[in-house]
Amino acid sequence: MQQKETILKQYFGYDSFRSGQAEIIDAMAEGRDLLAIMPTGAGKSICYQVPALMDEGITLVVSPLVSLMKDQVGALLQAGVRAAYINSSLTPGQQQEALRRAMMGAYKIIYVAPERLLTPAFLWFAETADIRRVTVDEAHCVSQWGQDFRPSYLSVAEFIGKLSRRPVLSAFTATATAGVRQDILALLGLEEPLVYMAGYDRPNLEFCVEQPRNKNLALLGHLRDFGGKSGIVYCSTRKAVEAVCEFLRQQGIAATRYHAGLEDAERRANQDDFLYDRAEVMVATNAFGMGIDKSNVSFVIHYNMPKDLESYYQEAGRAGRDGEPAKCILLYSPQDVITGRYFIEHGRDEEEMDPETRAKVQEQASERLKRMTFYATTTDCLRGFILRYFGETAPSECGNCSNCKDGFETVDIAPAAKQVVLCVEQLHRLGRAYGKNALSAILRAAPGAKATAASTEAFGTLAGLSDAALRAILDALVREGYLAVGEGEYPVLETTEKSEEVFSGESLTVKLKVATRRAVRGEKAPTEQSANPELLAQLKALRLSLARSAGVPAYAVFTDATLREIATHLPRTNAEFAGIKGVGTVKCNRYGEEFTAAVREYLEKSN
Repeated sequence: MQQKETILKQYFGYDSFRSGQAEIIDAMAEGRDLLAIMPTGAGKSICYQVPALMDEGITLVVSPLVSLMKDQVGALLQAGVRAAYINSSLTPGQQQEALRRAMMGAYKIIYVAPERLLTPAFLWFAETADIRRVTVDEAHCVSQWGQDFRPSYLSVAEFIGKLSRRPVLSAFTATATAGVRQDILALLGLEEPLVYMAGYDRPNLEFCVEQPRNKNLALLGHLRDFGGKSGIVYCSTRKAVEAVCEFLRQQGIAATRYHAGLEDAERRANQDDFLYDRAEVMVATNAFGMGIDKSNVSFVIHYNMPKDLESYYQEAGRAGRDGEPAKCILLYSPQDVITGRYFIEHGRDEEEMDPETRAKVQEQASERLKRMTFYATTTDCLRGFILRYFGETAPSECGNCSNCKDGFETVDIAPAAKQVVLCVEQLHRLGRAYGKNALSAILRAAPGAKATAASTEAFGTLAGLSDAALRAILDALVREGYLAVGEGEYPVLETTEKSEEVFSGESLTVKLKVATRRAVRGEKAPTEQSANPELLAQLKALRLSLARSAGVPAYAVFTDATLREIATHLPRTNAEFAGIKGVGTVKCNRYGEEFTAAVREYLEKSN
C-alpha cells in the first residue's frame, strides 16, 4: 500500500494535508465506514480520492449531477489519475464501453449517478469487479428533511445490500444539521462509522447583507468593483435569471445564464463558457453549481434570498475555494420571503408524498425560511449567526462581515413599538391583517395607505419616520418575538405573547443600523497579491492556451493560487517547478517546460 503523503504529492502536488484530511484517509484505508461533514473548499474530494489510489481495486463515487462528474473526472485525468463517469450524458453504447473498460482495470475511480446503481448492467459489473470502496458525495440528498432531497439516493443502501462482498462505505457533505446527519447514518446503512465534523467556518469568506432600493444598480456596482473576476449571481426564479443576465449584458458584462428551463445543450454550453472563463459571470438558479469545482470564483451574490441557510451556505461557499479572499453578498428584500413561501406551498418535490409527510416537510421548510429571514435582517455577526445555526460556538464579532464592519447603534424603540402593536391589534379587531409594507404606510399615513385602517388610533402616529426606519423597527420586533409573521398565504404581521411587554413602561432597546461608515457596495474587492503582476498575467495567458488545447477548464491545469506561487518563487528548472505547491509529478512532466520557460523569459527581459 502506497503512503498517502506520496500520493498527495505525486498526483495533487501538495506537501501536507489540510486539517482532518489525514484522519479521514486513515480511517478509510483501514476499512472503516465514514461520515464527514466538511464545508465547501475544505478538500472533501482529496479525502476519498487518495484512499482510492493507495491500494488495489476500484472506488465508486455516487454523485448527483452530470456536471459534477465531468468536472471531477476532467481534473483527475489532468493529474494522471485513471477515472471515468457513467451517467445519462453517455449513450447506451458508451456506457457499455465504459463498463467493459472498467472490468479490464482501466479506471481506479468511477463516478456514477444514483439512478444507474440498480440497472442490471451496472449491478452485474459491480458484482463482478473488484469494488473496494463506495463514496456517496453530497450525502445530504438522501434525507427528505434536508434541503436537496433526491429519492434516487435511497437506492444506495439497496445497491450495497445486493453485493456479495460489502465495500467500505463513506459519505461526504458540506452542510447537515443534526437531524440530517442522523438520516444519512440510517438511510445509507453506515456501520460503526467514524463521524468527522470539520468546523463550518470559512475565514477567507466575507459575508455581507444589503437591502438596496435598486438591486440592479447595487449588483452592477459590485461587479464593476470586482473588475472582471469570476463569480456567480444566484436568482430565485428563471424569470429573474433571464432579466438579470440581459441587464448585465446590456451593461457590457460577459454574463451567461443557467436554469432548468433551458435546453440541455445550451445549459452545457453556458456552463462551459463559465468554467473555461469565456464568461466572467454566471447568472443562475440553484440548479447550477452543486459540486462545481471552479477554484477561482471570487464572489457569490444572491440577487434573491434563498429558501434556507443550508442552501445559502452551500451556494455562497462556492466562492473562495482556492483559499483566497472572496465575498458572499445577499441582496435582500421582503418580496424574497413571499417568493420563498410560494415555493414551499407549491413545491413539485412534495407532490408524490402522502398528506401527512407533505405537511411535515412544508412545516420544516417554513421554519428554515424563517431562520433565513432572521439572518437577512439580523444585527448580529453574520458569520456567528451561520455557525450557531449549524451547532457551533462563535465569537460575538468576526470582524469580516458587513454587520461587524458597518456598526449598529442601540436605540430605544418603545414609543414606536407601542404604536405598531396597537395598530396590529386594532386592525385585528376590524378583521384585517397586513404585511410590513401596508403597516408602514398606515403608520406613516403615506399615500396608498389602506383606507380601512384610517379610523385606527395608530393611523399616522409615526409619520415622522421614514419607510426605511420603520421597516427596520418592524424587522426588529419580529426578530425579537414581539410580533410574528403569520403562516397563511400572505406574510401578515400578528401579535404574540410578548406583544404586551411593549406597554410595560420600560425601555425597549434593540440594535439598528446607522450610517457609521460607507456602504459595503462600492468598496473594492480584495486585490490579488503577487510579487510579479506582469508575470502572473503572462502565466494566466499560458495556462488558458494550454487548457484550451487540452479541452479542460483553466483551473484544471493550475489554480490561481499555484500561478501566484510560480510568480513569487520564480522556478527556472523542472526540479524547482516540482517544489511549487499544487504541482504534482504528472503536471510537472506535462507543463514544467512551458512554465519555466515563461519564467526564464520574464527574468531575462527584467534584467
